[in-house]
Amino acid sequence: MHNSLGRNPGYVFDNDSVHSDELHRCLTDAYDTRTFDRLAETGVTTGWRCLDIGSGSGSVARWLAERVAPTGEVVATDIKPHHIPDGPCLTAVGHDVVTDPLPEAAFDLVVARLVLQHLPERLAVLSKLVRALKPGGWLHIEEFDASYEPPLLTPDEESARLYRAFLDAKCAVMRAGGGDPHWARDAPAAMRAAGLVDIDPRLRIELRTAGSPGLRMQLNHTYHLRDELLAVGMTEAELADVRALMLDPSFCAASSVIYSVHGRRPQVGGAPGRREAPAEDGLRPRPEDAR
Repeated sequence: MHNSLGRNPGYVFDNDSVHSDELHRCLTDAYDTRTFDRLAETGVTTGWRCLDIGSGSGSVARWLAERVAPTGEVVATDIKPHHIPDGPCLTAVGHDVVTDPLPEAAFDLVVARLVLQHLPERLAVLSKLVRALKPGGWLHIEEFDASYEPPLLTPDEESARLYRAFLDAKCAVMRAGGGDPHWARDAPAAMRAAGLVDIDPRLRIELRTAGSPGLRMQLNHTYHLRDELLAVGMTEAELADVRALMLDPSFCAASSVIYSVHGRRPQVGGAPGRREAPAEDGLRPRPEDAR
């Protein structure tokens, strides 16, 4: 779950954890290529102004910055933005999307990858993101629906039970913070209710095998969320056993259902890509964001 917003209620992955760098690598390896392909479908190009919320390591923001150069701008926000490197056309900003304001009608493209399902205030944030779009601008949302990610091949039935118990515990950790591990399936309807048009949901399921980025990410979660998993009832022995299972070359499982959804703010006038002078919108680097 890519976009690290800090260990606040509603988001369970600490961007300052010793396990954060590996989590970012897994997310990049597993999902960036598909994300970039989808973002390219919006037509993002030179001169666009883009916003990437909960940017995590900044891999999506860096790709966008290359697309909008030399005259565009990408603003990459995170509560803890120190993993995001500044560069040409790219500015990293400390920003809490729940409580901090966003400028209205300011962006040609807004990206929210693996963010909203973690936030109890997701619908209010969604409305804020829609208002931040220029007329004709695009919102891109990616989320996991964790209601489906079954083990497919395990050494025995006890191993399958253990893996399912780990998945259930992880969902319980999310729910304890107000997250919804199944919200991805509601995203298209929520985007339409927020006023977007041309809603275009795409779904996919992948195979998780030993050493694959998707299963490496699951393995990382057993360390990254160790304390939280223990708090909802898993034991140290169970965590050790499920780690060994995920390293077993014979093991494989289905991924969760990955939703990639586009929606567009209705066109009232103008067009995406028209370059405007940046407004004073609060999305400028603050002294405390300096790395």
